[in-house]
Amino acid sequence: MMSKSEALNRASDAGLDLVLISPNAKPPVARIMDYGKYRFEQQKKLKESRKKSKTVSVKEIRLSPTIEGNDFETKLKHVRKFISKEGAKVRVSIRFRGRAITHKELGQQVLEKMAEATSDIANVISKPKMEGRSMFLMLAPKSDKDKKKK
Repeated sequence: MMSKSEALNRASDAGLDLVLISPNAKPPVARIMDYGKYRFEQQKKLKESRKKSKTVSVKEIRLSPTIEGNDFETKLKHVRKFISKEGAKVRVSIRFRGRAITHKELGQQVLEKMAEATSDIANVISKPKMEGRSMFLMLAPKSDKDKKKK
């Protein structure tokens, strides 16, 4: 343990700064360092971590429970493009209108067919589930580890 004045003298002799690390500790903890260099290193690390981070967007595709083959293929192409080229997560939703809500199994079959058709490039994050008058399925791109397993 050292007095404040003694620590300040040592820091000025070394041409460095006295930086308070933990002011609430008993006794307070301080370090002798080049504060400008320390701040620069911290900013450099922060910039590097931002560069490596990747923002993931969520795209949505809407289907109907009674979708026909060609329409399904078109929507499937869109989902594949979003997942493979843009690396986005895709939320596939089915909106039940009118009496269609009585046949939820049709909507679930369509969502399972979509999951099956994209199984080579996407993982299912959440299974088909109802939310109000809509049913949702979340797909995310497969990571490199998942691709190597196959």
